[in-house]
Amino acid sequence: MLAYVFWHRPRADVSTTEYEVRLRAFHDSLDVPSASFRLGELPFAPDSGYEDWYIVDAWSELGELNANAVAGEHRERHAAIAELAGEGWGGVYALVRGAAQPPPAARWVSKPAGMDYEAFVGSLTAPTVWQRQLVLGPGAEFCLVEGEQAERTRV
Repeated sequence: MLAYVFWHRPRADVSTTEYEVRLRAFHDSLDVPSASFRLGELPFAPDSGYEDWYIVDAWSELGELNANAVAGEHRERHAAIAELAGEGWGGVYALVRGAAQPPPAARWVSKPAGMDYEAFVGSLTAPTVWQRQLVLGPGAEFCLVEGEQAERTRV
């Protein structure tokens, strides 16, 4: 299982209400499990923003999601939210263990330098762990899902 995680913020002149209406409309049109969360603070910056999760089974489905998000019935809804967006960053994460769903709470961590990956993952107590596979921005190396760590509201 893979998750494309996309962090973003609207342009400064954009209404939060309008941004969230368009964001929900886009997610509602998709054929993959997805969710968007409003964050009081991004995992890599002290600024507020949004965190979107898109869950797929394999790398090939990630390519299909990418193509389909801007085509057919999704094209108009994607364009409607994209025109309001300011900045964006992303990453692809693989499910190490746990539930393959957009997490209602998350804690972002990186493996300590010099520590073996297997030992680090083995030391994690979170029931759900996602590990970064592809860097598309400043996202942390691991996502731990274990309760209400970060301020986030589902959009």
